[in-house]
Amino acid sequence: MPCDEILKAVFPLLEGADLAKCMVVNKQWREIAQDDYFWKCLCAKRWPAICKRPQPPTVTYHKLFKTFYKRQHRRALLPPRLSLNDLEFYVDIWTEDRLIFSEVVPGPTLQNGIWIPPPGICDVLKYHLEGSGYKMILPVEPRFTIPLSHSVSVSVLVVRKDSNKVACIIDKSVFDYIDRTAYRALAFDYLDISPSNPFVSEIRAWISLLFLDNGNNEGIIDVFGIELDFCDAANSEEEVLWLLDILDWK
Repeated sequence: MPCDEILKAVFPLLEGADLAKCMVVNKQWREIAQDDYFWKCLCAKRWPAICKRPQPPTVTYHKLFKTFYKRQHRRALLPPRLSLNDLEFYVDIWTEDRLIFSEVVPGPTLQNGIWIPPPGICDVLKYHLEGSGYKMILPVEPRFTIPLSHSVSVSVLVVRKDSNKVACIIDKSVFDYIDRTAYRALAFDYLDISPSNPFVSEIRAWISLLFLDNGNNEGIIDVFGIELDFCDAANSEEEVLWLLDILDWK
């Protein structure tokens, strides 16, 4: 078969990135790969309905594919408008109706990577803490213990020092799931997002009590740390700060 015929038989089988690479091999390959039929084949795989039109909605199917294929790639965030230095977190924990933990936590204290876990934690929890995900962790000193038979609840407020406004992250949520294999007790609440962002909703804030093995007493957990994360929507410091920025500040 002539070279042109071989290329015309192969090009419809390629993915878009590979077909684009073929366009820079030489002049002959470029002229063949520019045929809009090949790009229509790619568009038909990704958006079958739009290829039922007699003509492409853009100038060419090549342009259609090139324009919207790029939209898959995640765009870089602009720098957030606030920093952890602008924030203070207010964490309160109750067992039954008794307050057992209450702290004002400066934002930088929760910065990822500045805390070293204590010795003696289980391997599963150590693997979680040393993982790549962004974590905001507060060391608990002195540690406190909680009977597993008690109901434990938590509230977290955050204050912007640059505007003296307050937002609620977690409102009296109960630690209703205890993972004994990972030594974590978990609670969550849905964030109150500002009405100026009506299409952002159902984002959860998670808070975990991190605890050590308490020897033979399996009815009590020994808490050494508190972890706050927004892994549903934010996995870096910049993403967390953007998320906090759109809370319903009062």
